[in-house]
Amino acid sequence: MDKKKLYIIKIGGNVIDNSENLYHFLKDFTAVDGYKILVHGGGKVATQLSETLGIEAKLVDGRRITDIETLRVVTMVYGGLINKNIVAQLQRFGTNAIGLTGADGNFIRTKKRPVKTIDYGFVGDMDDKSIDPQSLEKLMDAGFTPVFCAITHDGEGQLLNTNADTIASALAVALSKLYETTLVYCFEKKGVLQDINDEESLIREIDPERYEKLKEQQIIHSGMLPKLDNAFTAINCGVKAVIIGKSDDLGQLKHENSFGTRLSNKK
Repeated sequence: MDKKKLYIIKIGGNVIDNSENLYHFLKDFTAVDGYKILVHGGGKVATQLSETLGIEAKLVDGRRITDIETLRVVTMVYGGLINKNIVAQLQRFGTNAIGLTGADGNFIRTKKRPVKTIDYGFVGDMDDKSIDPQSLEKLMDAGFTPVFCAITHDGEGQLLNTNADTIASALAVALSKLYETTLVYCFEKKGVLQDINDEESLIREIDPERYEKLKEQQIIHSGMLPKLDNAFTAINCGVKAVIIGKSDDLGQLKHENSFGTRLSNKK
């Protein structure tokens, strides 16, 4: 029996911070047929609110430390303001969205990152038991479209700040057991570019063999490599394909067209 199709679509702060971009993105998201899940990051609002409240942002090597005060702010902003704004907009367009943290329905359980050289604070790390795909299947079969923010929990009453890219990837892998799953990362570029400064240098298809060659030739911008490594890990764990592209182009999925850069095992 053929599996039902599922899209896991992740948006970043560049879409969230621009109300016009968000409006068009959510309209396109609504037009995507079938089962889908939206995962969103935080945008600039959490940083702005922290500054207003006099809470200093702590960064080590460009990575945010989530102390207890920061956790309170990101929970309010990600799980409250941003999540509910997205849900309200989706309802307006006719998508019966339900806004969630990982704690809701015990959908995403993580473990607090262990302290090694750096204490990242209240940050959640995922493992292969973090997600219960059957519970999510029931929710979607009931007609709801889940919208996850980047807040999870540890099962002991503690909320944790968790990377949204990682959540999207873990959801795609866990649900690939039940669905034919495509993971979509929407950001500000057209996709993976041969030249970071040339939007027309889009690489449309990458399979593992080509990826190794592109890395050897140092063609891909180093900032993209972690995203691509994670994408191929997801594909090796059962995800059908990963699409990395511009949020403006999401509407292509309505017509079963790919956009941006498509990563898969197929030649």
